Amino acid sequence: MRGRPIKLSAARRLVGDLMRFSIGVPRVTVQRQMNLGALLEARKMQTARPSWTVLFLKGYALLAQEVPEFRRAYVKLPRPQLYEYPESVASVAHEREYQGERVVLLSPIKRPEQKSITELDALMQEARSRPVMEIKQFRRSLKFARLPAPLRWLAMWFGLNLGRQRPRFFGTFQLSVYSGLGAESLNPLTPLTTLLNYGPISETGTVTVRILYDHRVMDGANVARALERFEKILNSEIAAEVRALPQGTAASDAATMGAAS
Repeated sequence: MRGRPIKLSAARRLVGDLMRFSIGVPRVTVQRQMNLGALLEARKMQTARPSWTVLFLKGYALLAQEVPEFRRAYVKLPRPQLYEYPESVASVAHEREYQGERVVLLSPIKRPEQKSITELDALMQEARSRPVMEIKQFRRSLKFARLPAPLRWLAMWFGLNLGRQRPRFFGTFQLSVYSGLGAESLNPLTPLTTLLNYGPISETGTVTVRILYDHRVMDGANVARALERFEKILNSEIAAEVRALPQGTAASDAATMGAAS
């Protein structure tokens, strides 16, 4: 049967490059069924409700601030070792329309643990609504994807294995979800130490939350304890910040829905 060849776009090459380095990571998944009733009620009190993506992002950044393993990376230069960072850089996946194609692009957020929910909401909105080529990180990534493959792979290998430079180019953790579309990914890939993923949130606040982690950096028991603490952070610190939000300051769920892997 005769079909037609389709040239790989810059965005598709980027995804392929990330997968090339992700498949070599010994990744394991730990999940927990959470009850976020307290956070759900706090969110319902707001007329302009902050997106769940932003709430999970802020809570996970606070968790990483407490748990140093979540701010570590396995690097190979100058020798195989763990490298610990003093703060987090989130890498958030966004689905955008670009040149007639739905593409996934990564947006970095530095020090999310130090930013308010309102500030994070504004950053997410900007990454999802401004023209793709007006966003510096998106523009840089698409330009990088046009380089010859051997140069891209060499640059990415160095970027992932030079401890001090790694957060600048890739971040310290990734957030990637489809819950706004009523679905969830069971085995997303990333070259980073951890990836946060969660499913649809029920009307009572129950949700399945997963952390996919690099087994070279930490063990499953660390992640299981961290998930328990994460649930408490969401229902306490994050819920308290949501209750304290001025009415009408946060973006709506529809505006930030659909972060993608």
